[in-house]
Formats: sequence, structure tokens, C-alpha cells
Amino acid sequence: MIATTHRRALLRATAALCAALAVPAFAQSALDDILAKKVITVAIPTDSAPYGYVGTDLQPQGLDVDVANLIGAKLGVKVELVPVTSANRIPYLQTRKADLVISTLGKNPEREKVIDFTIAYSPFFQAIFGPKSLMVKTPADLAGKTVGVTRGAMEDQEVGKIAPPGVDIKRFEDMNGTVSAYAAGQVQLMGVGASVAGNFVAKNPQVSTEFKLLLKDSPNYIGVAKGEDKLRLKVNEIIAAAKASGELNKLALKWLGRPLGELPS
Repeated sequence: MIATTHRRALLRATAALCAALAVPAFAQSALDDILAKKVITVAIPTDSAPYGYVGTDLQPQGLDVDVANLIGAKLGVKVELVPVTSANRIPYLQTRKADLVISTLGKNPEREKVIDFTIAYSPFFQAIFGPKSLMVKTPADLAGKTVGVTRGAMEDQEVGKIAPPGVDIKRFEDMNGTVSAYAAGQVQLMGVGASVAGNFVAKNPQVSTEFKLLLKDSPNYIGVAKGEDKLRLKVNEIIAAAKASGELNKLALKWLGRPLGELPS
């Protein structure tokens, strides 16, 4: 009976050893796969101008799209763009439907539990926007002007911090109300997020709206699947080089109408 027990234990140990030997010493990293296939799949927004939206030619365009193409070019691979929403962009990364998420993605502790992040590549910001014909370069220039904001929104709070005496701040109940008031000429300027302003500019080019004053910066980061450090570090290297060369600054000026500025790591 003891001999039989020993034989069974030996068989189990042998089977476990064989199974262990059958497992590869390491799984190929996402970067290795990308370089082998010569294709990188990038999740991008298509409803968040000027970061990502569908142009009149029905093709995706915007800052995030240009950054995706920049990374693909530096890696020497083809870029496959995958449209995502705010709700499904992280699941796409987790299920390997995308190698990277470049979709106005902010970093916070909850997200850091499930995905990894590169260094920041662009600002996402709240600002005051207005017509090119109206000169506003400093908060003091707001005196005597009307600024529309959404009641209780971050823009409402931030405009209050910089507004000099004599500014007429008009508060609306939702973002649509704020933008509509600006479009109708009820206010001269509007305090909104970059994507809201970008969508407005894309749909109303005749208004000639531009960035005026920064209210608050909230940088964007590129999402990488958890544990894909080789890919993350390579993308970090590309972003850092593009910052140093001025390539990212050119994209910020092209799409956001403002310099890149200082971005956190």
C-alpha cells in the first residue's frame, strides 16, 4: 500500500514537471508582437474634437490620431486605428483589442489598478475661448466683457479665480446652454473644456473661435495593458524624443491653438 502511494506521488510530480517544461520560459511581449506583425492597433476617439473626430472626408483626424501615427512611424509599423468611446476604451486594452489607447485618457488611482500609463503626451484643459476679433491675452483683458460658463462646472470655479472686477459672468444650466449662448452672441466668450470648444469649432468654422486663456490643465496619457513594460518604455522614449524635437509642440499648436507647455511624467 505504501509503495503504491509512493508511485502515485511520483507520477503526479513527474506530470507536474512535464507540464511546467511545456510552458514557454516567457510570453512574447506586446512590443515584440507589434514589431513582428509590423502593425500596431491604437484605440482613438472619433467624437472628441480636436483630439479625435471624423473629418469631412469621413477619415479619423485630430491630435490623438496624429500622435498614434507618430508612434507608428517611429516604430516603423502600420497603424490600425480602432474607434472607441470613453466607456469601452479601457476594456479594449484589457482584452487586447488594442495595443495602446490614445483617447484623451487621464490618469487616476482607480485606472492605475487595471492598466499602465506612459508619460503625458498632451494637455487636456479648460479654457476661455472667443472670437479671433476680440483681444484677450491676460485675465485683465476680461474686464468689461461677458463670459458664459456652466453653473457649478470646473470652468465656473476657475473663471471666478482669475476674473478681475467688471467681468460679467453669465451662468447656464448645462454645457449646451453655455455653447448655444456663445453661438447666439449672448456672451462674448465662453469657458469650456478643450473638447467642447473643439467640437464647436469643427461644426462652426464661420465663427472663427480660438483659445484665449488657460483655466486648468489636465494632461492626457497613453494607456498600455498592465505589465507591458517593454511597450510602455518604448512609447515613453518616443514621446520624450518628440517633446525634445518640438514635434509634439507643433501638434499642440496645430490642433489646440496653444503651445504644449510643461507636461508631467
